[in-house]
Amino acid sequence: IADEGDDDEGRVTEPYTRNEFLRQTCLGEVHADEIWDLLHDKKQVIFFGPPGTGKSYVAQHLAHWVTERADFPPDQVEMIQFHPAYSYEDFIEGIRPVSKPAGEGRFVVDYPVQAGVFRRFCERAARNPDKPHVFIIDEINRGNIPRIFGELMLLLEYRNRNVALPYSGTRFSIPENVYLIATMNTADRSIALVDFALRRRFHFIRFAADPDLFERWLERNPSSMPYLGELYRRISQDAIDDENFAIGPSYFMDPQMDEAKLARIWRYSIEPYLEEYYVGQPSKVAPWRWDGANVNMLRSSHE
Repeated sequence: IADEGDDDEGRVTEPYTRNEFLRQTCLGEVHADEIWDLLHDKKQVIFFGPPGTGKSYVAQHLAHWVTERADFPPDQVEMIQFHPAYSYEDFIEGIRPVSKPAGEGRFVVDYPVQAGVFRRFCERAARNPDKPHVFIIDEINRGNIPRIFGELMLLLEYRNRNVALPYSGTRFSIPENVYLIATMNTADRSIALVDFALRRRFHFIRFAADPDLFERWLERNPSSMPYLGELYRRISQDAIDDENFAIGPSYFMDPQMDEAKLARIWRYSIEPYLEEYYVGQPSKVAPWRWDGANVNMLRSSHE
């Protein structure tokens, strides 16, 4: 870590501490310290939970805490997102076509082996063993994990081993100063169940729809709507009976929130989400519409 808050180019940077992590995330101290301990135990964690529970946000701030940097040092922190088309060649290494001039206006196509994003990241980390490096994978369960990871499944379990990669033959290992943080949306119905081999290699940390966290946030960001905290508590606990699909507080964590903005969020984000969850059951959605009985009652109770 750069001394006295200076980065490698001499610019003054703000140190990022545990207290700043607590302030930014509104997590409880016990929960925050547990996340820290779990990350340093296996060096690999997955945050899982429904949308809007702050998984990606906390992952990025945890990277700040680990690197002790308020900015993101580009050589120490990398963030990507998996999707169904993401491949081993993108992540570890693969053959890529390259057009090269062959003289007299002609070109030939070559197929060199090119390192993927995670291999390049690990090579940078190996060159700087005294600095922690954090690799964040957003929406990890949207990719074909066994195909993307390949030999990485072995190396995640045995950090002291190295393997020969199939394309280049290069010996590859994960340096000890590399930390992996991934997120997983439990409301994504399009994904398959996570491989149990992956569960052995990562600590899984649940992120729930937490009205107490939202209350802590409201204490620091007072709202002009006195009913907002209770409204969120009710919809997070009563609107959906499955915790894997509960509505997270991130939708409402806007310091500039007013009733007009809240109404737009409710009509165009909350109501469509409920309609999808209760497809074919409009009576389940009706009380939780912006002009529905439950929401009207909560809004009028604080007038």
